[in-house]
Amino acid sequence: MEKWEISREVQYFKNRLEVLKDVIELDHKKTQIAFLEAKMSEPNFWEDANRASNLIQECNALKDTVETYQEIYQSYEELTLILELEDAELFQEAEKLIFDTKNKLSHFETELLLSDEYDNLPAIVDIHPGAGGTESQDWALMLLRMYQRFVERRNLSFELIDYLEGSEAGIKGVTFMVKGKYAFGLLKSENGVHRLVRISPFDSNARRHTSFAAVHVTPEIDERFDFAINSDELKIDTYRSSGAGGQHVNTTDSAVRITHLPTGIVVSCQNERSQIQNRERAMKILKSKLYQLNLEQQTQKLKAISGTIEDNSFGSQIRSYILHPYALVKDHRTEVESTNPANVLDGDIDIFIDAYLQKMSKDKKQ
Repeated sequence: MEKWEISREVQYFKNRLEVLKDVIELDHKKTQIAFLEAKMSEPNFWEDANRASNLIQECNALKDTVETYQEIYQSYEELTLILELEDAELFQEAEKLIFDTKNKLSHFETELLLSDEYDNLPAIVDIHPGAGGTESQDWALMLLRMYQRFVERRNLSFELIDYLEGSEAGIKGVTFMVKGKYAFGLLKSENGVHRLVRISPFDSNARRHTSFAAVHVTPEIDERFDFAINSDELKIDTYRSSGAGGQHVNTTDSAVRITHLPTGIVVSCQNERSQIQNRERAMKILKSKLYQLNLEQQTQKLKAISGTIEDNSFGSQIRSYILHPYALVKDHRTEVESTNPANVLDGDIDIFIDAYLQKMSKDKKQ
């Protein structure tokens, strides 16, 4: 890497860090951390367990922001030192440091847009194919793989909850959980109908097909949100679990399907070892979905949390993935595009997430 290129990147990082220092109110956050740590060292700190837990969470969140900023600043200082030393070998090593720092900076700026009360909760993600049989079922499986790759890129954790194989290929439906830093906040942008246009691998005449799949993202509510479910309104079925490639297979009826009769919401879980564990997990997911639905009915807050999914068909898609006759992925809410569908389907969806969060942030300010 040439010296002038490193110099350009150093100036870029310097400018961004100066802006971010004001945005995150760095000095104020350090003062807050010191204040909270003093509170946490008081002898009676644990007398109120809930208050203590909330203060610890608040302090950890502040520390995380400050530490991330300092890590990026340290990388900036390393690059500044490399420039001063004017060593050709170090100039080559600087390329990876610049790449890593840009990624960290991009992720940090995205996380600063995530301030809603649900954003740092785990995400429950459902994918269901639209009309079209094998075509749409295969597309649903492609989306599942895309999100798995994204989870890996972000160092989040992925947990399969329910998986229903397609009759010939793909999947008829899947539910999975993503945990980690800002899991729901990052994935809420994916809520909606996704459209694929390609030459079908299942068509002997090699014709172009359009497929649809709906993605629904819900935050997993925790003990902070008190929400009761009437057991009389539930229908609980058990069945033998099964999964892709012979995995998650039991010889007993350990899988559980719970239907909430008043709303028609159905939740299934089959990945746990016992029926009791599957039932507990399914109830927790149902509780999250009903809580979110309750917000919509009472305050219309659901629309702000994860949007509204339209019909799983033409004209309702939030994003189109076109593999033929040209290569393009376009988000119809933000107009952001990528001409590299292969990378996008391999989990590189950050540009779409960033654009969506920026748009949401601007809409809130208007």
